[in-house]
Amino acid sequence: MKNIKTIYLFAIATALVGCGSARLELGAEGGTNKRSKSLVSDRSSGTASRDNRCDASQKDREVSEYDTSGDQLADVRKVFLRIGDETQYRLIMICREADLNADGVKDVVRQYDDEGRPLREETDRDFDGKMDVVSFYQHGELLRKEIDTDANGIIDYKIFYEDNKPVRAERDLLNKSTSGIWRANRWEYYEDGKILRMGTDIDGDGRVDRWDRNEKLDQMAESSEESIEE
Repeated sequence: MKNIKTIYLFAIATALVGCGSARLELGAEGGTNKRSKSLVSDRSSGTASRDNRCDASQKDREVSEYDTSGDQLADVRKVFLRIGDETQYRLIMICREADLNADGVKDVVRQYDDEGRPLREETDRDFDGKMDVVSFYQHGELLRKEIDTDANGIIDYKIFYEDNKPVRAERDLLNKSTSGIWRANRWEYYEDGKILRMGTDIDGDGRVDRWDRNEKLDQMAESSEESIEE
């Protein structure tokens, strides 16, 4: 599906922010921690900013900011949890945010647990300053994506994953622009990244009225995606 492909392409663009587990760093009195050559600043607590989305206000937090584009402006910000005392400690990254298009607004924010595994990620795919995709993880594996496809601030599309692969999706095509209360009225089931079958609730009673399983299903889904995006 077009929307699935869009999400996959955006995931590649955000690899700098999301790939891998949070790193551990060791520190000691009189020594320094290894940092990226593109480091802009390193401080024990974050400076307030309208765009800082990772919370660094607590005393056991440390912040690093990086300039990865060479424009002398920080576009990646990391918040670490400091474990240990002042003479011997380790840092675990618990949040990372990045500005992908150098407009001064963070486009990707990912939170990690104390073991460095991803918990939640918010992304702004169209760079309008509003997060339109929220990803949820469990034990480091992707469980679900919730998506606002029309930029109205209301989730209308949910994709569910197993082994980091999409297995089914739900859409709210009727209620999203009125009540804002989630009520699925289209259900899609996937196999190897392609739609296997799709059910639609036409009369709004919460039950499938029509199942589509034929060879034109992918074309129908793509047409639906295009109308939503427009």
